[in-house]
Amino acid sequence: MLNLPNALTCANLFSGCIGIVFCFNGDLKSAAYFVILSGIFDFFDGMAARALKIKNSIGKDLDSLADVVSFGFLPGAIMYHLFKASDAPHEYFSYFAFIITLFSALRLAKFNNDTRQTVDFIGLNTPMNTLFIVSLPYVSDYHPQVIGNWIVLAAIAVICSFLLISEIKIFSLKFSNFRWSENKIKFVFMILSIVLFAWQQFVAIPIILLLYIGLSFVYFRNR
Repeated sequence: MLNLPNALTCANLFSGCIGIVFCFNGDLKSAAYFVILSGIFDFFDGMAARALKIKNSIGKDLDSLADVVSFGFLPGAIMYHLFKASDAPHEYFSYFAFIITLFSALRLAKFNNDTRQTVDFIGLNTPMNTLFIVSLPYVSDYHPQVIGNWIVLAAIAVICSFLLISEIKIFSLKFSNFRWSENKIKFVFMILSIVLFAWQQFVAIPIILLLYIGLSFVYFRNR
């Protein structure tokens, strides 16, 4: 039951749990690093399963359960804290943040049962959505009035929820080969993302997200 891919999935879950602890201790920025760690484990558990040719329902279910925590509850908790620190007229408005968690769970359930998503994604994947959410406390350092506005936060939550279950095609970073001619858009995205993140760290994530969606349109238009 506990093979290498499942162990990596459990590491994803463990990292997500630690990120949630940081979040509820008020350290939203440190939580972002555990999201990245969860994302790394999430990427390599699938790669390990394909390399070792391990395919079973337990691994698939475990992966989704881990992702609901790391890429569902954790971003919802971060958004909840942002709502609480905002100019919302009542504290109950903060609970609206967990729409992110609900739609992340719906997205993961849809992914598990949608045969069209064996190679690429239909709808924004939960790790990328979570990276965007955890970047907001960093963006707030530069635009506190924007991120501190509860209407802006509500709009972000609604748009992210829509993207998660939308029919928008998004390329994955799985590679069947590494030929430039077949993967140039993926390579361009990865290179630009690394440069942007090295330059602006988490503040660059919103730009990287827009780049991801924009290049996905180009990618599928040319296929």
